[in-house]
Amino acid sequence: MYSKAFAPEYQGALTALSVNSSLADVLAKATEQLRAAERSGSRQEVARAGLAVAEAHRRLGHVEAADRAWKASYRTARSTGDLGAMAWALWSGGTLARQRGALALARRLLGLAADLGERGGDVVARGYSLAGMAETGRIQGDYRAVGALHERLLAEARKRGEARHTVWALEGIAQMHRNTGSYDTAFAMFEEAAGIAEKAEDSRGRAWALRGMADILSARDDEPDRALALLAEAEATCREMNLAGALAYNHKMRGNVLFRARRYEEARQVYAEALAEFRTIGEPRGAALSRLGLVKALAHLGRDRAETAADLDELRRALDAMGLRHVSAMVDKAYAELGIAPPVCCADEGDGPR
Repeated sequence: MYSKAFAPEYQGALTALSVNSSLADVLAKATEQLRAAERSGSRQEVARAGLAVAEAHRRLGHVEAADRAWKASYRTARSTGDLGAMAWALWSGGTLARQRGALALARRLLGLAADLGERGGDVVARGYSLAGMAETGRIQGDYRAVGALHERLLAEARKRGEARHTVWALEGIAQMHRNTGSYDTAFAMFEEAAGIAEKAEDSRGRAWALRGMADILSARDDEPDRALALLAEAEATCREMNLAGALAYNHKMRGNVLFRARRYEEARQVYAEALAEFRTIGEPRGAALSRLGLVKALAHLGRDRAETAADLDELRRALDAMGLRHVSAMVDKAYAELGIAPPVCCADEGDGPR
């Protein structure tokens, strides 16, 4: 049995906040609590409230404000010697670094957070930090290195009956199966994650699971209408909770579904919308994926081949610089799909998994 989902990043006086609380509400209440804690002189409560402020800003796409908030939370926690609070602040900073595309920094901060969580006896902070390291490796395409870690974290979460963490781990493993072509396994895991999230009242986790299911219904089953219906349901949750990043990824997936259905003009419009959203929240990986979809849609709408090739070349260089091997492989595949010769530097590297 799984317990009701909770948000361990909302601490101290903010523990009453739900995992499904609107981020605008979280930011308002956390900021109010931070000011009250500063007036009272409770440094521990300042660190806790600062963490919630940082996470609300991050998920709303306020990158610079999130960066200032997690660092302030860490400095306050360090001044009191609170290892657990230091771990949570570093987890927030590492997660933000991954969102910004600074993957090496993300792994370093999350590794430090996991160590502090273990030393401070905060099992949840340690688990979330290790999960963040696993996710960072996964989005880099380093499946062999992080697959076992994902599985171990899933087993730990199941044993504790922690629904939110179980859902996250299932979705991460499912995504790796999907990207390596094991659609049936991936769909079953996304479906299980959606079911656990629904029972545990984890709306955010369910929205991500529905997105994964929609992807497979489109790619494996060629059922765009069913896929679009799931994405519409997930989008409603993203809007209700002000999940800027999740909404942008939802729109990017909508573009994928429309593209596979050969509805290229609709796909072009949605990819352009997603690209603008990712740029607004400073999310380079999502922006690159949206731009790739936009380039492919425009190519099918008759865009000049030389301009298409130039865009693909630029994308390939940018993704290589970020260390996103899986997404780089998708660009390689796009060259072949569109009948465009890749640059000499990339011609012999192969397509890789998708």
